Amino acid sequence: MCVKSAMHVATCASRSLQGFLVLALLIGVLPPSALAQGAAAAKAEIASFALSALSALSLADAERLMLERNRELQAARRAREAARADSMVAAQGVNPVLTLQTFNINPRLGIGAGGPRDKTVDTTVRIDQIIERGEKRELRVAAAGRLEAASDADFLAARRQQQLVLRIAYYELALAQEKTLVLADTAGLFGKSLEAAERRLNAGDIARADLARLRVDALRAGNDARAAEADLARSQLALAYIVGLEGDAATLRATDAWPQADAAAPVATAATAELIDRRPDVRAAQARVEALERSRELARRLRTRDVSVGAQFEHWPQSAGNQQGSGNSVGFAVSVPLFVRHAYGGEIRRAEVEYDAARDALARIRAQAAGEFARAASDLHAASDRVRRYQGGLLEEARRSAEAAEYAYRNGALGIMDLLDARRTLRATQIDSAQARADHAKALAAWNASATPTE
Repeated sequence: MCVKSAMHVATCASRSLQGFLVLALLIGVLPPSALAQGAAAAKAEIASFALSALSALSLADAERLMLERNRELQAARRAREAARADSMVAAQGVNPVLTLQTFNINPRLGIGAGGPRDKTVDTTVRIDQIIERGEKRELRVAAAGRLEAASDADFLAARRQQQLVLRIAYYELALAQEKTLVLADTAGLFGKSLEAAERRLNAGDIARADLARLRVDALRAGNDARAAEADLARSQLALAYIVGLEGDAATLRATDAWPQADAAAPVATAATAELIDRRPDVRAAQARVEALERSRELARRLRTRDVSVGAQFEHWPQSAGNQQGSGNSVGFAVSVPLFVRHAYGGEIRRAEVEYDAARDALARIRAQAAGEFARAASDLHAASDRVRRYQGGLLEEARRSAEAAEYAYRNGALGIMDLLDARRTLRATQIDSAQARADHAKALAAWNASATPTE
C-alpha cells in the first residue's frame, strides 16, 4: 500500500504518471516531446507533495525521515558495517607463503647454455605455513563477534538518542510556533488598541501619558513577536538538520497535538534494573566487556608458541665445476619462536587494563542509565502536574480576566495601567502554558527513551 505517508504518496503518484506517459509514447498517442514535459510535470508533482508534507509534518513522518537521512545514524551504520568486516577478518586463517629462490650463481662461469632446466644454478620452490596453537583463531572470532554485537547495540543506542533529540526538536518547533502565534496576536491587539487610543486622545477622552504607556507596550509586543519569529527559524533549522532537510527548513511545520498529561505518572519498580540492562548502550558496554575478556585470554595465549612448517623442492643441474651430476631434492622445515627477549608480558598487561577499563565503563553507563531513569520519572511527574494545573482552569481564568479588563476599558471603567497588566498577565500565562506543555512532551519523550529500550 502506498498510503503510509505524504512522501510515499508523492512517490507513488509520480510512478503512476510516468508509467502512463511511457505507455502513451509506446502506442503513439503522445509525441516524444510530451514525454519530457510529462517527466517535468511528475517532478513538479513530487515537489508539491513533498512541500505539503513538510508544511504539515507529523512526528511519525519526521521519525521516518530521520531513519532515512540522519547523518549520525549513517555514521553508526558505517561503524556497524566495519565491525562486520572485522568479524570476517578475524575468521580468516593465516595465508601460506610461497618463496621462489635461485642461488649458487657463479659470476665467473655464468649460468651456462641450454634450457632453463639445464642452467648451472640451484632453484628452490618453498612454501611455509604458520599453524596457530592455543585456539587463538577461535578467540579472535569470539572477540570480533562480541564487538559486532556491540556495534549493533551502538546503532540502536544512536537511533534511540537521535529519536529523543528529534522529539525534543519537534516539540521545540511546536512551542516556537505557538509562541509566535500568541505574540503576533498580542502585537496585533496592541496595534488596534493604539489606533483606538489615538482617536480617544483626539476626542479628549484619555491623557497623552496613557497613550505613551500604550505605545511603549505596543513596541515591546512588536519586539517580542519579532524575537519569536527568530526563535521559530532556529527551531526549524534544528529539526531540519536532524531529518536531513536543511534546504527546506523554512517550510517545516509541526502539526501533532501536545501529548496528554496522564493522571498516573511512572514510578520506579522492581523491573527497573531489567529495563536498564536491556538498554542498547548498556548492552553495548556489556558486549565490549565480553569481547575484551576474550582478547585478554587471547593475549595470554600468545605464550603458546605457534609452529611454522615448510616444504621445499630444489632443482640443481650439473655445472662445469660440479661433476656429481644433477637432480632434484625435497626438504622440510619446522620453526618455533624463542622467547628470549620477551614473553608478551606487555601485551598481556595491556589486555588486562583494557578489560578492567571496559568493566569500569559498564558500571559507569549503568549508573548513568539509572540516574537518567530516575531523573526522567521525576521530570515527568513535575511536568504532568504543571500541565494539569493549567488544564484545571488557570489559563481560562487569565483569559476571562483579560476579556473583562478589555470590556471595562472600552466602557471607561478601567484605567490604562490595569488594562496593560491584564494583557501582560494573559500573554505570560499563555506562553507559560505552552512552555509547560512542551516541557511535558519533552519529559515524556525522555521517559520513553529511558524506560522503553530500542530493540
